[in-house]
Amino acid sequence: MTDQGFDGPGEGVGRVLGTADATPLQFWTAVAPGSYLQLDDVVVTRRELPDREPVTIAGVVTQVRARHEGAQFDSDVFAIADGTLPAMVQEAAEITTTRVDPEFYVPPQPGAVVHRAEGDARARALHFDRMERRIPMGTGRDGVPVYLNADFLDGSRGAHVSISGISGVATKTSFATFLLYSVFRSGQLGGDAVNAKALIFNVKGEDLLFLDHPNARLDDPTRAAYARLGLAADAFPDVRVYAPPRVGDSSGTPDVSSRLTGVDSFYWTLTEFCADRLLPYVFADADDERQQYTMVVHSVAAHLARYAQPADGGVSIDGVRLGSYGDLVDHIVEQLSDDETRGDWAGSAVGLGTVNAFARRLIGSKKDLSRLIRGDLATRRPHSINTAESAQVTVVDLHNLPDRAQRFVVGVTLKSEFERKEKAGTAKPLLFVVLDELNKYAPREGSSPIKEVLLDIAERGRSLGVILIGAQQTASEVERRIVTNSAIRVVGRLDPAEASRPEYGFLPPAQRQRALLAKPGTMFVNQPDIPVPLCLEFPFPAWATRVSEAGAAPSQTLRSITQSADPFAVVGSGGGADDDIPF
Repeated sequence: MTDQGFDGPGEGVGRVLGTADATPLQFWTAVAPGSYLQLDDVVVTRRELPDREPVTIAGVVTQVRARHEGAQFDSDVFAIADGTLPAMVQEAAEITTTRVDPEFYVPPQPGAVVHRAEGDARARALHFDRMERRIPMGTGRDGVPVYLNADFLDGSRGAHVSISGISGVATKTSFATFLLYSVFRSGQLGGDAVNAKALIFNVKGEDLLFLDHPNARLDDPTRAAYARLGLAADAFPDVRVYAPPRVGDSSGTPDVSSRLTGVDSFYWTLTEFCADRLLPYVFADADDERQQYTMVVHSVAAHLARYAQPADGGVSIDGVRLGSYGDLVDHIVEQLSDDETRGDWAGSAVGLGTVNAFARRLIGSKKDLSRLIRGDLATRRPHSINTAESAQVTVVDLHNLPDRAQRFVVGVTLKSEFERKEKAGTAKPLLFVVLDELNKYAPREGSSPIKEVLLDIAERGRSLGVILIGAQQTASEVERRIVTNSAIRVVGRLDPAEASRPEYGFLPPAQRQRALLAKPGTMFVNQPDIPVPLCLEFPFPAWATRVSEAGAAPSQTLRSITQSADPFAVVGSGGGADDDIPF
């Protein structure tokens, strides 16, 4: 099929339909015999205008249909198939406009030739030519790379990513880590990529503990898929893993089973817990914030910050030395139970019932938090999660922790990282935070300390260089302001009830339906400068996602911080100067 006077960008696949309205933003094309169009194909047509340059109208196929022309009744299909009733099959495709160039919004003329967009024409249709920095996300249905505009990821014009989909099927975490890999290795951040950091919370199994191990199952087709995207099929080169200490282990050994090297313990000393006012993060779910005892929480936290003094690894309060989190909890409860001291700790306007509710909740936290808040480990031993002093990718393993402890770690870590970025006062280097189960930490209803930190990141993180990559099964259950502030929205396989929610209004009807069928590795990505979400497939991870896939460990993981720590560090050393070792 040809169109005189129009040197098309690709093969002609049809003509603009004359039996359906054509508008500047949407039109139908009849597919030519022997040709086809599938969902997500990119096409282009042209409208000639008097006294003006021609207008090029490009778009994406968002629906395809086929029907018999000449049939009147449903049963005619049998006669037509037998050849006793004349009719012809006609396919047509719905085109949703993505670009009009120049921006003169006129409809395409019925009968105008529609071409499959290829090469530069495809790049123009999808606005890739306007992206100064293009981060590869995967390949489209045509096998050609699909890009993300880095300006809407790194804070230049927008920030934050929201990824939704069914757990275990939508490959949310896999896409988040692939996106990070592409950001760091594509070269699109320039010199900033070298210093950029990532903080990943691992909440399910030990799948993310092997990002620096090559995937032993990597095959040639997968390597070729990475090459098409301009990426090398390698593991993350610089990773540090942190895990909580084992329960009941006085040496602070990391609680992991599959990875034996390159893992360090994280914990907080009692002094840090009191001085940094971390008590509110013990009460870090929305149900707590609805209770009246939150005023007790803040009053007790202030009292601890004022009166707790370091004492041989633990703390001393009013002359009483406390060597563990359990001791601290018991002391607080004892002071709140005493009529003479209750007012000093909880305030005079708080009722006994409210104090007792706080005490019950605090006592319940001993089992969950005792291994994280310590008075029996060396104070100067490296134990803090600090991305500025860590590797390029920091993985914090939470999967062995109960829910309350997970909330505490996420809340305190994000608080300290965000405060560090605030003090730095500059957006560079960037910090990418990957957090799964966002609906648990920032639910739509209620309030909590973690939710407030995440809202801060969503609303002010862009200016401070903190980029949130949040994943959740249900975006409808996440705080609306966090989803709204996410410039990039990604959808994998969806639950039917969830797909009908207004949070997915950016998906065309056909894509909403397809999201119910999407296979693992297929994602729909919406970004601000492309009017239609793009369907893409990203390649199998080049890094190990479980111990059975892990290749040889990189040499830098054979020693961890803990293993290289001062063997003479003892409880109560306080980080002061050492005496000279006489050998």
